[in-house]
Amino acid sequence: MSEISSESIIEVSAPCRIDMGGTLDIRTFYYPLRHLKPCTFNIALNLRTRARLSPYHKGRIKISSKGFSSVEYPADDAPFDHPLGLMFAIAAYFRADGVHIEIESASPPRSALGGSSVAGVALVAAFLKCCSEFRQSELQQIPLLAHALEESVAGVPCGLQDQLAAAYGGVNAWFWSGEIGGPVFKQKAVVEKTDFADVEKHLLLAYCGIPHESKNINGKWVQQFLSGKYRGLWAEIISCTQKFVDALAQANYKEASEMMNRETAIRRKMTPDVLDEMGEQLVESAIKTGCGARFTGAGGGGCLWALGEIKNIDSLKEVWESILAKRQEACLLNIKIDSQGVRIIEN
Repeated sequence: MSEISSESIIEVSAPCRIDMGGTLDIRTFYYPLRHLKPCTFNIALNLRTRARLSPYHKGRIKISSKGFSSVEYPADDAPFDHPLGLMFAIAAYFRADGVHIEIESASPPRSALGGSSVAGVALVAAFLKCCSEFRQSELQQIPLLAHALEESVAGVPCGLQDQLAAAYGGVNAWFWSGEIGGPVFKQKAVVEKTDFADVEKHLLLAYCGIPHESKNINGKWVQQFLSGKYRGLWAEIISCTQKFVDALAQANYKEASEMMNRETAIRRKMTPDVLDEMGEQLVESAIKTGCGARFTGAGGGGCLWALGEIKNIDSLKEVWESILAKRQEACLLNIKIDSQGVRIIEN
């Protein structure tokens, strides 16, 4: 990695996401289920995460991130099992030292919006820019590298959809073919940029006020699947996600909502703790109002999002606000669909 001078501080940002059909982007699932054409869906949001590189003491790496205490280590001794271990692992990949890494996210910490993976994408892009190797034509390599590094230090299988939303932006379905020698994923734009403003009127996003821990629930799904349990339910989740994607592409919010609720019900059957008491209230009120609701990521805290006809979403907004008012920090988040993925911020 070339040295960072005080005159050329590098800053990169990338969007977080809301999603459906997650976990199917993990190889543990999509290889044996490839005959069913598994896919995941996500919407990139304007709640962006920034990664900033600036010069620091030679031989040292310092990381600062909201929600964590700043920490620094000698470049060759940085721990990868630290809460900020992914950032240290990315720095190690690029043989970085004498650098201060600052991570700033517009989304709440551990809100299940893909925050750590988004930060990984932004940081990989920042180091590539530092090395003069950031090329828009090679965009695919950024999420693949960020995912590989995350999975190498996580200790559990990791999906790729968070990194893809961060890299590409927009509203997409990602298909996982599992083909030998084929592409890792295939992208399908579900909503065009010209229609983003209309789709936004059909969306709500709620932060439940408590952080999530994705490894707990994702780990349960992986172990269940490996043992042969609930394979039929995963086939149903694939079907729900495919039908959701087709319905949303046709602006059929009624069917899309029904598929969301069906998928959420299946997940709750496999792992009842995917929703806490407040999450259950939010989902049940969405169903009563004629909307669909789903937790983001692996659930267990963090955020829930809703989709429905505008009149139903407007009614649900008032209900959700009253439910969220019962917990400190819980609130509706103001969101827009982000058409841009990872981008360099010119200083």
